[in-house]
Amino acid sequence: MKIAISSVFLMVSILLGAQTDQNIYDIIDAVSEERLKKDVQTLVDFGTRHTLSDTISNTRGIGAARRWIKSEFETISKDCNDCLEVFYQKDLVKKGENQRIVKDVMVVNVVAIQRGTKYPNRYIIMSGDIDSRVSDPNDFTSDAPGANDNATGMAGAIEAARVLSKYKFESSIIYVGLSGEEQGLFGGQGLAKYAKEHHWDIIGVLNNDMIGNISGVDGVIDNRTFRIFSEPITTSETDPETLAKQARARRFYGGEVDGISRQLARFVYKTTKTYMPEMNPMLVYRLDRFGRGGHHRPFNDAGFAGIRIMEAHENYTQQHQDIRTENGIAYGDTFEHVNFPYCKKLTAVNAITMASLASAPPSPTEFSIGGIVEASAKLQWNNVEGAKGYKIYWRDTTSPTWDHSRYVEGATEFTLDGIVIDNFFFGVAAVNANGHESVVVFPNKILR
Repeated sequence: MKIAISSVFLMVSILLGAQTDQNIYDIIDAVSEERLKKDVQTLVDFGTRHTLSDTISNTRGIGAARRWIKSEFETISKDCNDCLEVFYQKDLVKKGENQRIVKDVMVVNVVAIQRGTKYPNRYIIMSGDIDSRVSDPNDFTSDAPGANDNATGMAGAIEAARVLSKYKFESSIIYVGLSGEEQGLFGGQGLAKYAKEHHWDIIGVLNNDMIGNISGVDGVIDNRTFRIFSEPITTSETDPETLAKQARARRFYGGEVDGISRQLARFVYKTTKTYMPEMNPMLVYRLDRFGRGGHHRPFNDAGFAGIRIMEAHENYTQQHQDIRTENGIAYGDTFEHVNFPYCKKLTAVNAITMASLASAPPSPTEFSIGGIVEASAKLQWNNVEGAKGYKIYWRDTTSPTWDHSRYVEGATEFTLDGIVIDNFFFGVAAVNANGHESVVVFPNKILR
């Protein structure tokens, strides 16, 4: 009889733990491969979208491209009763700012804000880059179709707006096309500064840069794996005394791989594994590819959580290349190389991440932990408005993901009996009545 009761209890626990939101599945199904294909083709047809290219023509150059992107956001807004605030955010970058700015240029981002119903000043951002380039980064006249790098990411942001604008969320979502990436991440710098000046509370930035290639130069063809790049800790703190204090705390209590960007990456991983189990999210523990950077970096520099989502296997013959054929190899980032079923999957990954985060309560801001020389871990956190309960997470210190959890309803403190604090890392997330969780928070205080 005890076995039967235990089996029933286990089944109930599994069912409760596996509870999901049907809307998230609907969002996945609503992402359109055909619309993505059409939008990438449109962006390619502008010839070049180099940051320093033509801004006057209606058919060629970055000016025509950004006007088209803005018009697409405005059309989407019209279809959802003006639910998007669409505008240009721009900054003048002077000649000589670096070697890739050979003339004065206005770096213009296209921004579309879908306001949250409860937290209108909390934002989750999906970005794609507008600009493209060929072999010479200063060549702003040659054809630079930029099909995969990065018409795919830009088309993904537009498509996410089409899908998610049909829903209401508690927090705001921003869809943005950033310029100036290839010339020095200027678009991201400008928008990050704008966000700081306007006191935006940013949950996270999902930078999508190259989400359409499945055939790598390494010979691997893979239409399921994608990479999530994230920094271990924020680099925004400049006060030496504070830096030293934080470094000392990490040395004794941990946190070297548990900064806000890393927690955002784990959120993407968990959400993908829950709703799109056929996909293989690959956590990569570095800012970006070796020695390189993307448009999430300026947001990291400003103290915001930001990650890069991109294909797992790159083909360098199709990146930053003049269009040509050499030794039987066709060089150039052209339309025919994009795999649109894969682009659809990664667009869906972004859409469900944003929908989940925008539906969740804020994370706790204070999380204390204790239990030194005890056979239990003591945890306390602040109450979060809109939270029905909280989910305590813990993992082995060598594990990249949160592998164990315990749900606590109502309370803001709990003791994990039998869990030795020395052997694990801990986190906590706020959970609302619909089961949506915030990003996990790592302890920031010690209980004595």
